[in-house]
Formats: sequence, C-alpha cells, structure tokens
Amino acid sequence: MASHDSLLSFASLPSILIAINIVLCSFSLSTSAALNNGGFSVDLIHRDSPDSPFYNSSETPLQRTAKAVRRSINRVNHFKPSTRSSISPKSVESEIIPDKGEYLMKYSVGTPPVPVLGIADTGSDLIWLQCKPCTDCYKQAFPLFDPGKSTTFKKVACNSRECDSLGLISSCSSASSSCVYSMSYGDLSFSYGDLAFDTLTLGSSSSSSASGSQPASFRNIVVGCGHHNGGVFGGDGSGIIGLGGGMVSLVSQLGSSVDGKFSYCLVPLDSNRSSRMSFGSDAIVSGPEVVSTPLVSKNPDTYYFLTLEAISVGNKRLELGYSSPFGNTIEGNIIIDSGTTLTILPAGFYTKFESEVAEQIEAERTPDPRYVLSLCYKSASDNIGAPIITAHFRDADVQLNQLNTFVRIGKELLCLAFRPDESVSIFGSLAQTNFLVGYDLKEKTVSFMPTDCSRMDM
Repeated sequence: MASHDSLLSFASLPSILIAINIVLCSFSLSTSAALNNGGFSVDLIHRDSPDSPFYNSSETPLQRTAKAVRRSINRVNHFKPSTRSSISPKSVESEIIPDKGEYLMKYSVGTPPVPVLGIADTGSDLIWLQCKPCTDCYKQAFPLFDPGKSTTFKKVACNSRECDSLGLISSCSSASSSCVYSMSYGDLSFSYGDLAFDTLTLGSSSSSSASGSQPASFRNIVVGCGHHNGGVFGGDGSGIIGLGGGMVSLVSQLGSSVDGKFSYCLVPLDSNRSSRMSFGSDAIVSGPEVVSTPLVSKNPDTYYFLTLEAISVGNKRLELGYSSPFGNTIEGNIIIDSGTTLTILPAGFYTKFESEVAEQIEAERTPDPRYVLSLCYKSASDNIGAPIITAHFRDADVQLNQLNTFVRIGKELLCLAFRPDESVSIFGSLAQTNFLVGYDLKEKTVSFMPTDCSRMDM
C-alpha cells in the first residue's frame, strides 16, 4: 500500500458499470429479516428531476437535456486510461465531476440510522460520506454523520483484507492501527478519512413501500468516513455510493445476500417519475422479450464490459471489426454505464454509422450550434423518419427506437445521441431508457427487456 504522505497525489481508482470477474464478497455481512423474499428496491433520482435537491425550476426541459448531454462528454474522460501506462486498476484517472452525477440514492447509515443522500455511481467502488470531526469539508445542507453516536460503527484494521482491497488509495494511519483512504478526482475534488464498518439501510422510500418492498438493513458494510473533503461536491448531498465491481462497492458487499442480482429501469429524461434500482429477487428479469449477453471479465473490475459485435441501421448491418481499447480483442469492447447520457463509439466506426443513419433520413440536416453532436436535424416534430437502430451484443440483439437514439436539444433541433471517441466505447443511459436492465453476477450476464419504466411498479 502507499504511504500516508503520498496518498493525496494519486488519482483515484476509477470512481459504474462494471467488469465482472467478481468474487461475491465474503465480508462479515448479515441482513435484517425485513428483506422481501431476498429482494428490495430503491429510487434512483435523476439529478434534474423535481425530486432532486439539484433541480432548477427556472430551467426548461430542453435546457436540462442539453446540460445532461454536455455532462456526458465530461463523463467519458472518467473511463479513459492514463497516458502513462496501459489500463489497469491503478492507472486509470477519474475525470468525473462528482456533483454532476446523473442519479442520486437515499440510504441510511449507522445505528440509529441517519438519512444520507449520495451520488449513485456505477463507475465507483467505495461508499463514502462526510463525517464528524470535519475541519476541512464542503458545506452540506443537513448535519454531518457523527460516527461516535453510532453503536455499530467500527474502524477497519490495517493490513485487513478490506484495507488491502483498496490498493493505492488506502494506507495505515500513523496515529493508530486503523485503515485510512484517500480518493482524488480529475477536477481536483477529494475525500480523505477512515475506512470503517457500519450498518446501511436501503429501500425505505415511499415508492418501495407501495410496491411491497420493505427496508433492508445490512450490517458490517465497509464505508469511507470522510473527514477531509472538498472540490465541487454539492451541499445537498453527501459523498458517493459506489455501485461498481470492486470488493468494497455496495453491489459486491451485498453479494450472496441478494444472490448477485441487481437491475434498474431508467425513465425518460422528461419523466416526472423516479427510476428504480432493485436487488435480489426483485431484480430478476424474465419474459419472452428478454435477451442476455455475457459480462466480460477485464481490468479494471469496477466496470461492466460487454461485447458489441455490430450495429444495424434499419436493415443495414455494420460490423465493428476492431480491437477493443481495453485489450487486443473485440471481447469486452464496450462499457455499459448508467452515468453517461450518450452512447460513445469508436471514431472510425462512428463515421460509417453516422453516414448510414444520415442516408436513411430525409429531414433537413442542420449543425448543432454548440458543436456537441454532429448529426442534427431541423424539426419541431419528433417524427423525422429515423430508422430503427439495433445494437448486436454477443447473443443479444437490442432494438432501439428514436427515444433511445435521438435527443432534442432545441425547439427545432433533434440530434443523434451518439459520439465518436478514439479510446473508449460506452453504451449510455439514453440507449438504456425504457429497458429493464438486469445484472446477474453469478451467471455473469446482463439482460435487457423492453419496459415502460415510467409505469413499472417495481
């Protein structure tokens, strides 16, 4: 592990969705009897929705969508390998802007439970929040968590498996035998504090209660108790909920208690409903329309890697036929991520893809005045005759409609929601909208089922 003095100079481990050669954690974990047959659900609150503390009522829906698109471009840098070395868990630089996370999640920590609102990040592993004593913290709207008042709070020991699992971002405190962590981000935001065990309670939202799912408590969850935090975090939230594939992410720590299963259903950007994330038996995706593709084990294990073999534009199939930026094979050539709005494709392939889409649309083409998206059409109507686009994953054809492939960023401006990049490919959240997306970490698959997420009772 790194020395205490050198920790703050490191970029963090990539702070979503997740390569899985995952060992379902055997941390000392026990759950409450409140689980609904092994399952529960939580709200995923989009940061621009009325339920979010970041909601700006003075913005128009088009302004919010345009901002989500711009955030998506910053998010892409989060997944890019460092120029200093090939991609690995310790060489990836995070460029995420923390308070620009797309989804928020409510949970409680400690005994008695203290409510917390964190950024749900499927591209991070560690769960962390601001804690007392906190002499170097950003202002937050609600009281800081006081670990001294939690009867279940216990610091993680040095040289423990939990401490070792964080690699370069953890070390032994010079003042005690406990483990400390240090997270830094590409925008110079940071969090430093104690690694500890405590009880987390999930699924206590009113919507989950209405669906029959009860709150679920999990003891001995590893969390980061941040005593020194700063940067561009928003004061209405506290820290990050890591949903990645590393050993200390929430998903990994729940492990066998949820049978390695979780799912989410993302509502359209203009919906007033919250999206939902489910775990355990509530996360099972089944039905005649379900298609499944293998998860590919790669480094870093924070991310979910899939294999995208081709994309069809109408009846014209375009083969990717290229090596992955994450290795010398097409296997695991794209990351599926709920935190990136757009879908990102290899630059060379994107040129052919965009040309074929343009060939099949007769509407009037016009430039994006912000130069963010390159294929746009002047139309006040959503009906521009856009072709059906099908993503051909290994063993799974996912048919996308115009809701998934075009985004309105102006009253008369409708643009293709894809961008090129030389070094990373991402299947983004717009492409996943109105699909129930299920992850089975035991079977190592991701499943898709077309669903009206705004009406789904999860």
